[in-house]
Amino acid sequence: MIINKDDRKSIRNVFGKTLVELGKVNPNIVVLDADLSCSTQTALFAKEFPDRFFNSGIAEQDMIATAAGLASVGKIPFASSFAMFATGRTYDQIRNSVCYPEFNVKIVGTHGGVTVGEDGASHQALEDISLMRSIPNMSVIVPSDCRECEQVIKFAAENYGAMYIRIPRTNVCDIFGDDYEFDFCKAKVIEEGTDVTVITNGETLAEVIEACENLKKQGYSSQIIHVPVVKPLDGATIIECVKKTKFVITVENHSIIGGLGSAICELLAEYYPTPVHRIGVNDTFGQSGKWDFLLDYYGLNSEKLELSIKRYIDKYRLVK
Repeated sequence: MIINKDDRKSIRNVFGKTLVELGKVNPNIVVLDADLSCSTQTALFAKEFPDRFFNSGIAEQDMIATAAGLASVGKIPFASSFAMFATGRTYDQIRNSVCYPEFNVKIVGTHGGVTVGEDGASHQALEDISLMRSIPNMSVIVPSDCRECEQVIKFAAENYGAMYIRIPRTNVCDIFGDDYEFDFCKAKVIEEGTDVTVITNGETLAEVIEACENLKKQGYSSQIIHVPVVKPLDGATIIECVKKTKFVITVENHSIIGGLGSAICELLAEYYPTPVHRIGVNDTFGQSGKWDFLLDYYGLNSEKLELSIKRYIDKYRLVK
């Protein structure tokens, strides 16, 4: 698969436009924001449906508690803020006011990962997936391109349950074609391979695809699995794929503690013990810088991933 990384689109804008589209057909959809509607793009919904939009101010805890109240009377609330504040600042409210009573609240965290860029460590959510996947009754979804994001938001609106959806600040390139269909229950095999199974999601999927395409020219065969739904995890597909290579590398724009890599390790440790190398942010905070510089600095762009994956495959071949 060849990715055109020069043609990028705003995934946040797609999120906002999809909310407007859904709002036109479902009057129960309401949107809440924490004084960041221009950044999260929920301002599009606010302009179209001002009586169904609630700006909670810089008070994400109030936003989540209000969303829970609206859900309790049959509304379908989408509550959005930067991922750092939508999950970290609100953990108590999400756990006890949304997930414990099993309310139908959709939390959309924008600006996830180090690609938040110049806003620095205080705004770069590297723990949000870890926090959300640890709470009972919470689903966690990380779309990779605009087409998938649109389908994920529509899925969330049409299906009951608390969901955390994470999207980046950066514009993203197209990965999936017009025939793509998001499946909540299934991981997607992007590429077949025999040397290693590389598992990823979100904006690092494009980087992994490019890295593995370059490695293919050097004689390396990489199986790529896209896991948009971190919880509940599609263990059956992952184990079936891993049995072919018996070696796994995970890649995520998140701490390697508690995120996608941890979910894969937990699954395989219990059902199919397999060597796993996790690539992500290694138990540290982010820092201020351009998003592309930070991807490179933390080893998450295609150039650094190509080197890392090649090194891990060579090392595994020696000990296999």
